[in-house]
Amino acid sequence: MTKEELYAHPGWQWCTSEGAELHTLLIGLQTSFREKLEWLEEAETLSLRLRAQREAKALEAKAECPDL
Repeated sequence: MTKEELYAHPGWQWCTSEGAELHTLLIGLQTSFREKLEWLEEAETLSLRLRAQREAKALEAKAECPDL
């Protein structure tokens, strides 16, 4: 791959704030409403799992060191 081909790759353009915004808009145009809902549900599930994991670790740390 030449330097010109590398810099012409859209992945490099998407690494800027403007490029990331354009890429997000492009994905939005290419996905259906149903796909967007599924993505939101998966993101919510992940967020809830991460929160539960953080809370469990905090409780575990508090149980090990009750002085904190």
